[in-house]
Amino acid sequence: MEKGRRADDVKIFLGTTIIVASTDAEARDRHAEYQRWVDDRGSLALLSGWSGIDLSRYDPDEPIQHVEGNAMLSLIESITTRSPDRRWTVRDLVSFGQVGGRGAFIVGSPATVADELQAWVEEADIDGFNLTRVVVPESLEAVVDLLVPELQSRGAFKTQYAPGPLRQKIFGHPRLPARHPAARCRFGDAAEARVAE
Repeated sequence: MEKGRRADDVKIFLGTTIIVASTDAEARDRHAEYQRWVDDRGSLALLSGWSGIDLSRYDPDEPIQHVEGNAMLSLIESITTRSPDRRWTVRDLVSFGQVGGRGAFIVGSPATVADELQAWVEEADIDGFNLTRVVVPESLEAVVDLLVPELQSRGAFKTQYAPGPLRQKIFGHPRLPARHPAARCRFGDAAEARVAE
């Protein structure tokens, strides 16, 4: 509250990859099928772009060194300075990021996936999930057709759209509250009326 915000003013959305199918076994089979199509060179190119590190210059078993740059600092730090007990190599990164990337990775039936998502919400106080696609449109269709009905039956997913803009849907009010530091940057009523016209 010292900076004008309450704890619930900050929402946390977890990047998550979901592979869902009618049964756990079918989901595992689907995951195995997806892995068969992964290209190691393509994975390295993607990881090089994310990290800003030219991974082609490394021997596959050479530990990756921390470098300063303008890429995903959290990725670079997580595989170098934040992993003091583990020396990540290019080979490690290729196997780690094949399907799903760095976020939570859940494979299973609608009930299995819903249980895991609800566990994240309850145990880590996650406010929502930013889903990563694996195969388009199959991954999205499986979430919509299989997972959403399961979550709705548990009361964990909306059954209709709430009114108002996105801020209202997420925070419960359509504008920043007066206590928020950015509220000081609002135009006066007359200026806002002109902008609205």
